[in-house]
Amino acid sequence: MLKNIKTSFFFRVLFSFLDEKQKLELIKYNKNLQKNMNICLINYKFFSGKYIEYESNGKGKEYIFDGDLLFEDEYLNGKRNGNGKEYHIFKGRLKFEGEYLNGKRTGKGKEYYFDGKLKFEGEYFKNKKYNGKGYDKNGNIINELKKGAGKVKEYDDNGKSKFEGEYLNGLRNGKRKIYNDFGELIFEGEFINGLKVG
Repeated sequence: MLKNIKTSFFFRVLFSFLDEKQKLELIKYNKNLQKNMNICLINYKFFSGKYIEYESNGKGKEYIFDGDLLFEDEYLNGKRNGNGKEYHIFKGRLKFEGEYLNGKRTGKGKEYYFDGKLKFEGEYFKNKKYNGKGYDKNGNIINELKKGAGKVKEYDDNGKSKFEGEYLNGLRNGKRKIYNDFGELIFEGEFINGLKVG
């Protein structure tokens, strides 16, 4: 046990001097090192928890390389399953808490803006909002989905418009406006079953 702790500490120190490509080259073919380091190669994440045949299982935590907590709770066969908490990349602020199935938000959940205010509360299906209410940064209801259908407005964490439009069966359907990071309109048109028309 002590040997594994020393080995893990040594490689964590070593990794602090390497860029992302060098880190990947060092560990990508070494399953033993991945296991000792609790490294999940998907998106260059560290994982602390239980492994079964090199896949995360049971309760655990995901970290990005700089040490910030990204996700915590339950895993099955290397995927998020059960209840969990996901955090914004910087400062460890809560981004989402709720249910996961096979790595996707499925079931009841709550999503939060970066400042901690409630953004959406309801049900998800395969990472898509399905039933529930969305809120702006002032706590006003800005959209309501029922069985994956309804008119939706979404804002980024700074309160700027991301898009507005209609959903049907959890997919973009009907007229839609999409905005860039500065809140400027970059697309106005129609979608059918999640695909742009024209």
